[in-house]
Amino acid sequence: MPKRVNIDNRALTDAEIRTPRERKTKTSEQALRTLMNLCAKSEKSSGDALRLMARWGVPPSERSKVLSTLVAQRFIDDNRYAGAYVREKSRLSGWGAYKIRAALAAKGIAREIIDEALAQCDRSSSAERLAEMLRRKRRSLREVGYPLKGKLMRYGLSLGYEYDAVAEAVEKLMDQEDDNTLE
Repeated sequence: MPKRVNIDNRALTDAEIRTPRERKTKTSEQALRTLMNLCAKSEKSSGDALRLMARWGVPPSERSKVLSTLVAQRFIDDNRYAGAYVREKSRLSGWGAYKIRAALAAKGIAREIIDEALAQCDRSSSAERLAEMLRRKRRSLREVGYPLKGKLMRYGLSLGYEYDAVAEAVEKLMDQEDDNTLE
């Protein structure tokens, strides 16, 4: 095995190769400044901020103070974050309500905030989005009949849509396909 070398072209010792880099810790003031910069560039939830501060080694007692400062100055607003997340994931990624709800809950967003954000989502276009996603998936599949129906059902459910909505959309797609083969 060839020896590893550093920038100075000096062979590294086994200890240098095996030791992981030490994580740099941040003070609460550094964490506040960094989070303000991050939040100015993109939406962050309170859960995201807490996870980042934990990774940076900010003491738990200081985390709550930094978070309350960010919330008071409106750098972090979970209602705003949840609304933006729902819009992005439903429109751009084609996710259904179940998958969005699970992702927001994993980010530490309160159930009431999630329900409010999902209520603002356009329900009528979700059926159209599901149908379009299933049509796209259908083009990539070679199966026919029951195996095709099973794959499309699993795909629709994996996107986070309700079972009844997926079953209805798959049936319509299968009927359209049957009509096209008869012509």
